[in-house]
Amino acid sequence: MMKRRFHFNGRRSGVSETTTASAPNEEEVEWEMRPGGMLVQKRSDNSQVISPPNLRIRVAYGAARYQISANSQSTFGELKKLLATETGLQPGEQRLIFRGKERENGEYLDTCGVKDRSKVTLIDDPESRERRLIEMRRNVKIQAIHRLIDDVSTEVDRLAEQVCIIEKSIANGNKVAELQITTLIEMLMRQAVKLDSIPTEGDACAKKDSEGKRVQKCVETLDVLKESNGKERVEPVVVTTKWETFDFESSPPAVTQWELFD
Repeated sequence: MMKRRFHFNGRRSGVSETTTASAPNEEEVEWEMRPGGMLVQKRSDNSQVISPPNLRIRVAYGAARYQISANSQSTFGELKKLLATETGLQPGEQRLIFRGKERENGEYLDTCGVKDRSKVTLIDDPESRERRLIEMRRNVKIQAIHRLIDDVSTEVDRLAEQVCIIEKSIANGNKVAELQITTLIEMLMRQAVKLDSIPTEGDACAKKDSEGKRVQKCVETLDVLKESNGKERVEPVVVTTKWETFDFESSPPAVTQWELFD
């Protein structure tokens, strides 16, 4: 009579036969669980290792078409990383549809039935698309703010040069028309008002503060120059002293005569 012994713990440890005659020992068969849940015979160390084939996967993204080469045992998450370099979409912004079902990042291509020349549909994640649009609008706004600040900076550069010219002229003793200084102060104050009206966002805040300090410094310099320019200039008086010398050797000293009274 023949007896068989099986172990149902994920692998069959072996089969033994007992007969009246001695039977040859059967080779023990080991089993392993594949990532997709498939139970297959475990390869021996001496068996030849066969690399899994590469698949040419056709990906449709709107009107665009891509062909991605991926290993058959890759996951859909790894396929998203390959698509990121082609589409510019980050893996978290991608949704892959195969056979009418969205696939998770941990699912394997071969276990889901993906074969060579299979078609996969790529769509944007709605929340990611909304975040991307908000970020694009924010970047456009920041660029517009930078352009406004640059316009003010160019005008302040021109006015600062005039402030330097007036400062040198007054330092050299020349008198400058008060109207010229007052007009220059008003023009600088207009630029200060423009800066205050510009909204601050992102790194534009530091740039706006820097230009505001430049305007304030120029106005303070003009106030000091206006005060010093209004003072009347007094020409310095040079006092010279003329000394008279006496020659005692050529003329004898005068003798004083005294009169005595009783």
